[in-house]
Amino acid sequence: MKQLFYLFISLLFLGAAACTSSPKTGDTKKTDTEKVKEETVAVPNTLTEQEKKEGWILMFDGKTTNGWREYDATAFPDTGWHIEDGMLVCENSGKGEAGFGGDIIYDRPFTNFHFKVDWMIEQGGNSGIFFLAREIPGKKIWYSAPEYQILDNFSNHIDNTLGVNGNRRAGSLYDLIPPNPQNARGAMEWNSAEIISYEGTIAFKMNGETTLEFHLWTDEWNEMIANSKFPKFNPDFANVAKTGYIGLQDHGHAVWFRNIKIREL
Repeated sequence: MKQLFYLFISLLFLGAAACTSSPKTGDTKKTDTEKVKEETVAVPNTLTEQEKKEGWILMFDGKTTNGWREYDATAFPDTGWHIEDGMLVCENSGKGEAGFGGDIIYDRPFTNFHFKVDWMIEQGGNSGIFFLAREIPGKKIWYSAPEYQILDNFSNHIDNTLGVNGNRRAGSLYDLIPPNPQNARGAMEWNSAEIISYEGTIAFKMNGETTLEFHLWTDEWNEMIANSKFPKFNPDFANVAKTGYIGLQDHGHAVWFRNIKIREL
C-alpha cells in the first residue's frame, strides 16, 4: 500500500509541474525575447519600428523604382536595370564600364547621413556605391564622387591585382584606401555595406565591421588625391561636395541590391 501511495503522490507532482511549465493549448502570447528578435530582424525592404523612431528612410520598397533615376537624366533607365523578387538588379551587359542602363542616383541630395545597403555580385563582377556626388552635365558620376567599391574578390577580375595593397577590392575607397579587415564574402553571397558621413568624416563598414575611416578636405586628403589618378580626369576632385547624391554603378556586371535605407545625422 505504501508503494501505491508514493506512486500516487509522484503522479500528482508530475501533473502539477506539467501544467505550470507548458503553455495552454492555443496560447500564442509571445515572450519578450521573441518580441525583441522579431523587431530587430526586419523583413527585407522594410523598416522596424525602432528604425522608424530613429528617422530612417526606406530608399527602395522592393516593388518600384520610386525615388531613383539615371544620373544626368530625368527618368529611370528603360534598360539595364529591373526589379526582381524584391531586389534592384543591374544587368550584365558585357560592356564593362560603358554599362547598359547607366548609373542611377536617389533623387535627393544628403549632407550628414548613415547609409545602409545589402549587395550581391555575380562571379567576376564589379560595381560601386557613390556618395556626395555632384551632377555635372556630360560627365560620369565617378568624375566628382568618392566610391565604395563592390567586387568579387575571389575571381580573376583585374581590380583584384591592380591598385595598391587591395585598394580596388570590395569595401575599399576605390583606388585610394583598402579596407581593414577585408571581410567581403564571395560571388552570389549577400554583403552589407554602410557609409557614414558627418562633416567631412567618412567611415565605411562591411558586414557589421568598421573597415576604414578618412577625412575630407584635410591636408592628408588633398595630398592623397594629388598622388592618385583622379586629378588626371578632374583637377578639382579633392574638393568633394558637402552635399550630394548617392548612386549605384552600372559597370556592366550583374549586381543585386536590397534593404537600401538612410538616416540623416
